[in-house]
Parts: sequence; C-alpha cells; structure tokens
Amino acid sequence: MSTTLIVPGLRNSGPDHWQTWFEQWLPNTRRVNQADWERTCLSDWASRVVDEIDRIEGPIWIVAHSFGCLASVTASFVRADRISGALLVAPADPARFGEPEVLLEEKLLFPSLVVASSNDPWVMAPVAERWAAAWGSRYLNIGDAGHINVDSGHGPWKEGLELFKQLRQGL
Repeated sequence: MSTTLIVPGLRNSGPDHWQTWFEQWLPNTRRVNQADWERTCLSDWASRVVDEIDRIEGPIWIVAHSFGCLASVTASFVRADRISGALLVAPADPARFGEPEVLLEEKLLFPSLVVASSNDPWVMAPVAERWAAAWGSRYLNIGDAGHINVDSGHGPWKEGLELFKQLRQGL
C-alpha cells in the first residue's frame, strides 16, 4: 500500500486548508513537520522531508504546497527511488526566499504535476511554468486562484483531489 506524504509550506497548513482536507479523504497519509514553520531554509526543510520518507515503508506519493514544493523537489533528488509521483501546488519562487535556483534545476524521475494560478502573490505563473519545465512536470494553470490556499478559498478542494487521483492513475 502506498503512503501520501503531505508537505505544507510556510506556516503549515491549518485545519481549513485543502492539504488537511486531503488527509481526511485519502487513506494512509502522513504529514511532514518542520522545526520552524515561520522560517524557511531549503536545506533544513528538505532534510525533514527526507527523514519522513525514510520512516515510510513502500511507495510514496507527495502532495506539496508552496515552499513545501521546493523542499519536496530537493528531497526527491536524493530519494527519487522512493517516490511514485508528486502533486506540486503553487510552488514558491525560490528567488523570493533567497534560495539558489541552481539547486532545483533538475528533472524529477517520477510523474509530477505543477498546479499554479494566474494571480498567485508568491509566484508568477511564468515562473511556476518554468519550474514545471525544469522538473519535467506537467503544468496546469487553474486561472485566478490566488495562492491556492484558504485565503483564496481553497479549503476543501475537490478539483485538487481529482487532479491527484488522475496523477496517480497516470492520466
């Protein structure tokens, strides 16, 4: 049986966030917990993702949001053999956090989908699309959806759950 690994972004994903909702609907989920949800450090965050991957037996599907996408991608470069696929939603722009982009410019070795928005305040759509291309991910812009979080109306996100199911089915 596979495990779905939830990887939140800055400040974690609260009780009304779609990632928390996913946890209630998907069997066998785990959540990565960061030492400090208020301070981003890509190497520290990625290390936490790797640690969680190492604790899980069997195949892993990642569902990441914002800075959690960057941490997941970085972790996947050392644990790609453990990951079956990844849904990367509203990936943060590493430049906004002072993270070196060169560390992220590698193709992922598993199926992935980057979901972005036309009006995300944390990453411009062309930047998200560029990262999707660098990672070899499918790219989907869902229009004016903000940062695809609670503030932009994405608590229970049925469309996102459907996208994740399609990714898992190889569609």
